[in-house]
Amino acid sequence: MQSVTELLSWLEATWLAEFIRESEWAFPAAESVHVIALALVIGTISIVDLRLLGLASTNRVYSELARQVLPWTWGAFGLAAISGTLMFISQPQTYLGNVAFRIKFALMFVAGVNMLVFQLITSRDASKWDRDAAAPLANPFEDCILQRSNWTIRSCGLVERVFHVSKSRPFDIQWR
Repeated sequence: MQSVTELLSWLEATWLAEFIRESEWAFPAAESVHVIALALVIGTISIVDLRLLGLASTNRVYSELARQVLPWTWGAFGLAAISGTLMFISQPQTYLGNVAFRIKFALMFVAGVNMLVFQLITSRDASKWDRDAAAPLANPFEDCILQRSNWTIRSCGLVERVFHVSKSRPFDIQWR
């Protein structure tokens, strides 16, 4: 455990971490980019999910929609990861001690893995989905898996709403 603490101390002492922590604009800029990127991820995943469920864009071919939308999803996910990392390095020991942060990080990891699985494995049969208004789901469990990334990302926002960060005592977790 000491090596993790040493790594976090080193990370917090880097020039970039100090700049983000001490600058009046760097942290708010990274946070703004992070929020916008997460909104793009949620929005683009929702577009694809609603098409696959047959609730929206049913007149569009799935493969065409996916080709246009999923690069934006991946780009926004990457931007959220980069901006989140920039915010994290400003106070890594404090963030790692925050339960809400650890839950959010675990959920974002699950969302990223789910996006990879969907992109590389599940969507191999996408040509079948082009002809149908909704993707042919074999059972409700597959529908649940399809929605997991969307709900995982949305639950990250819920985690932040459930916990309150005191302005006078930063990163002191309190229930709302």
